Amino acid sequence: MRKALAGLLISIALLAVAALVWEPLVASEATPPAKRSYDVEIARDDFGVPHIKGKTDADTAYGLAYAHAEDDFSTIEEVVAMTRGRYGALAGQEGAQVDYVYHLLGVRDTVTRRYGEIPADVRAMLDAYAAGLNHYAAKHPGEVRLSKLFPVNGQDIVAGFVLRAPFFYGLDSHIGALVEGKPPPREKAAPMPAGTRNTPRNTPLGKDADMNGSNAWAIAPSRMADGKTWLISNSHQPLEGQVAWYEAVVHSDEGLQMAGALFPGSPFVLLGHNRHLGWTNTVNRPDLVDTYKLVVSESGDTYRYDGKWLPLQKKRVWLPVKFGPFAVPVPQTVYRSVHGPVIKNDNGYFAIRYAGIDNVKAVEQYYRNTKATNWDEWTKSMSIGGITGTNFIYADKTGRIAYIYNALFPDRAPGIDYTKVLPGDTSRWVWKGPVGFDAYPKIVAPASGFVQNANNTPYLAAGPGSELDPAKISPYLGVELGMTNRGLQGTALVMADSSITPEELHAIKMNMRYTRAGWVKGWMDRLLAVDTRKAPVLAAAQKLLATWDWSSDGVGRADALAEGLIRQAARASYRGDPLPDAGKTLKEVVDEFQKRFGRIDPALGDIQRLRRGNVDLPVLGGTDTLRATTMWDRDQPDGKFRVRHGDSFIMLVRWDAQGNVLSESIQPYGAATNRPSSPHYTDQMKLFVAGKYKPVHFEWADAVKVAKRRYRP
Repeated sequence: MRKALAGLLISIALLAVAALVWEPLVASEATPPAKRSYDVEIARDDFGVPHIKGKTDADTAYGLAYAHAEDDFSTIEEVVAMTRGRYGALAGQEGAQVDYVYHLLGVRDTVTRRYGEIPADVRAMLDAYAAGLNHYAAKHPGEVRLSKLFPVNGQDIVAGFVLRAPFFYGLDSHIGALVEGKPPPREKAAPMPAGTRNTPRNTPLGKDADMNGSNAWAIAPSRMADGKTWLISNSHQPLEGQVAWYEAVVHSDEGLQMAGALFPGSPFVLLGHNRHLGWTNTVNRPDLVDTYKLVVSESGDTYRYDGKWLPLQKKRVWLPVKFGPFAVPVPQTVYRSVHGPVIKNDNGYFAIRYAGIDNVKAVEQYYRNTKATNWDEWTKSMSIGGITGTNFIYADKTGRIAYIYNALFPDRAPGIDYTKVLPGDTSRWVWKGPVGFDAYPKIVAPASGFVQNANNTPYLAAGPGSELDPAKISPYLGVELGMTNRGLQGTALVMADSSITPEELHAIKMNMRYTRAGWVKGWMDRLLAVDTRKAPVLAAAQKLLATWDWSSDGVGRADALAEGLIRQAARASYRGDPLPDAGKTLKEVVDEFQKRFGRIDPALGDIQRLRRGNVDLPVLGGTDTLRATTMWDRDQPDGKFRVRHGDSFIMLVRWDAQGNVLSESIQPYGAATNRPSSPHYTDQMKLFVAGKYKPVHFEWADAVKVAKRRYRP
């Protein structure tokens, strides 16, 4: 008995050792970029924002990587782990879900196949960024959590773009539905009806990818009282994590001059401005994913396609899943056909084909955008066809403004409804690539003097007389028809004022009202119609709700309750799902408020908080208001709600009549995004909740005047 027990203990010990060592043993180490020196200086301004000056563009990418790692190496490491299919070794089961998608989409295969097609100057930027990360990791080995993850190279950086891009337009919903054996979702596209969606799940963009959004405006001099051209970038993203914004300003002697924000793992500023022009983005949701039902042989080894039986590609992959100190290997099989990735469920085999499949051009397009000095150069960059989705709101020093409904729209053959599951045994409905930039819906220099988008249909963007004509746009582009409260308000408020002062424009951005013309009116009507005759507490809640002033400015007694109820229906409205049961929702929210706060009418600012470290501030705004507080963390020790998603990076840019640019910006927390000991971990919070901004100090000469630290990495 003792021998058997000893043998069992030895076996358990061996398994534990194996679980500890197998993941790094099977992981392959990347070849680092060729060694070279980089000439770069970093100046940290009075808010800790890095201003990076290099002799070449590649020098700035090297410095940007190092500066970002100083502020948030752990998140960058997580992004790198995703690009190697090793995220589960850091984040457990949720990370393994991302690793499964990495293998399913064949991310590394795409990068290996296409990397050589990327122009040499862009690859130099990618390698320089990778070298900057490697330099930081080598100097701070104690911060590296996964062995063999560093060094990284340019291919790793591209893999991050390839993996994450499709999730901005909702690929996760299609994959999730098919994995669960449900019908694929239908986007809110014309003329296609909306349908059901699956429950939230972890993605390369985090758990709330389907709630990512933004507000954006470009206002021409003709509509501004000061005669300037204005651009407002107001992104709604998670406040922390892999797609939280990081602010930086870059300058090179080769002409790269760009201020704005980027995600961890990006060598370029993704939105912002240079001296000549600027742009910002909002999430759009055209129908960019097609699903095909395959005809598979009984053996499951082949599928029928154009009268022939082709081999179904199969690949066994091992997903590392962290359990405590161990990383346990979990086997999965991924499939692929000529259409794209294949998912097997109880209903058969389904292939998906999506915008951006087998495409690595995004890195070139982002880089060329930053270097553009005029409209012609910028639209030439936009024609590269690399950025899979997101609206672009554009402005420049000449006073030109524009709205681009950007996506890699599939070039679909007419004759079938692509919102339905398509026959997979014929090539007739399998598109080969995207349409050209000329076919993108766009509004350029509208007579109205403004463009806007707040994750709403592009058919409301510039006001009467300047809008897109739906009859002139192919239904096969899958243009969305959805509307948000923010889109209605953002348009109406600008239309109501033909000579907007800067102060009025700021008030529009900070507006906290809901319109009765939007979806919230129908939701409120349903809540007020619930039969509460046998539930006096719910009746009291209805009475309170009836007094709501349609604002989340914290003034009214009903603001918090209204926000709690709106929050329960916002995801469904945004995705085009049926709204939840009103009676059940009313009871759940009232019960929660009584349990958490002991009352149904707490002040909104008392329960909705911006929290980080030792700083705890009230923050106002709503789920679908222009001043956005989109998502709450409910697991706070005192029962209050911590805002985790909503208004994030905000930038105000304007050009005067002489073409001079001035900009201001703000972040919810601070530049030191993951360094609690830094004074810049929380130093923007008070300004943020007050709706104030800080200067960008765009020019290098201005940045060094306020620099608190200058150094070379």
